[in-house]
Amino acid sequence: MRDFGVYVHVPFCAHRCDYCAFATYADRDDLMDDYVDAVLEEIRRHRGEVPSATSVFFGGGTPSRLPASRLVAILEAIERTADAEVTVECNPEDADPRRLASYRAGGVTRMSFGVQSTRAHVLADLGRRHGVGAHRAVSRAVTDAGFATWNMDLIIGSRAETLDDVAATLDDLLSLENPPPHLSCYALTAEPATPLGRDPARHPDEDATADAYDLVGRTLEGAGYQWEEISNWARPGHECRHNHVYWDQGDYVGYGSAAHSHRDGRRYWNVRTPERYIARVRAGRSATAGEEVLDEATRRFERESLALRTRRGVPVEAFESLDEIRHLVRVRDGRVTLAPQGRLVANAVIVRLRSS
Repeated sequence: MRDFGVYVHVPFCAHRCDYCAFATYADRDDLMDDYVDAVLEEIRRHRGEVPSATSVFFGGGTPSRLPASRLVAILEAIERTADAEVTVECNPEDADPRRLASYRAGGVTRMSFGVQSTRAHVLADLGRRHGVGAHRAVSRAVTDAGFATWNMDLIIGSRAETLDDVAATLDDLLSLENPPPHLSCYALTAEPATPLGRDPARHPDEDATADAYDLVGRTLEGAGYQWEEISNWARPGHECRHNHVYWDQGDYVGYGSAAHSHRDGRRYWNVRTPERYIARVRAGRSATAGEEVLDEATRRFERESLALRTRRGVPVEAFESLDEIRHLVRVRDGRVTLAPQGRLVANAVIVRLRSS
């Protein structure tokens, strides 16, 4: 049985971070009940048309903005296998014991927290509102709630962040009594329409970001984490199953506004705003805003591009030649993977894949 993923988009936030360009809104909490009802209706319409989910991922936005009972109601409506992985993204400040206990009782198996940094000045520069001790509170809360697998997200590249700050954050996380068994580390991007993007003085420095990424990789791999994908490291047995649906060019369906789906080479996506999404579903119309059907050559290129970003890599035959990128890759048992220095310039390697 092939894995099949379900993604649920929750577009509500308490506050929009300076770097965020996602389809999220900090002024529309009044739509929550209508939105959940629309998601439940969209799920009902797909019943019998999609396989049972092997993984479910609640992303956003901030899924923990929803009352726990409403999020669990959505989860209960999704047909899934008995061993399905169910992940909920959560703000650190929302990690209270009652909420996590409700998630756990409702079938959630995995949590993901956007900690980003443990340095106050870095959090302030990113527009984050949780305190510097949030990582400790989160670790205690997920441990008490009984979550065996969970994740913390980090962001590197803030102009306010030094290499010493990155090292201190890593030390703070790895010295926890129960460190996160999965860590994601994303490079800050100055998206044009964001406060960060509109302030060139705050744009990340590429060389400083590269140094920070190198430090993260060396530190985590030295602490027993395995590199999983360009931005992800996990201790053995704690890889994110849902992520691999994407990385393996698998099939998945997305519910909610701005949610994307992929089935057998057809990609399609829902209308972006929650108001339009609710109105369409209420009117009995499809929430789909657009689609594209990929030809076989495009599917192959995307499949190899995604695989090259992971520890699995691609066959040597996927390249015409490795001569000009030999220093950026490793070759073992007939497969090519990115060397640490190659992960920083993955696109420069990907464009060397065979075009036909």
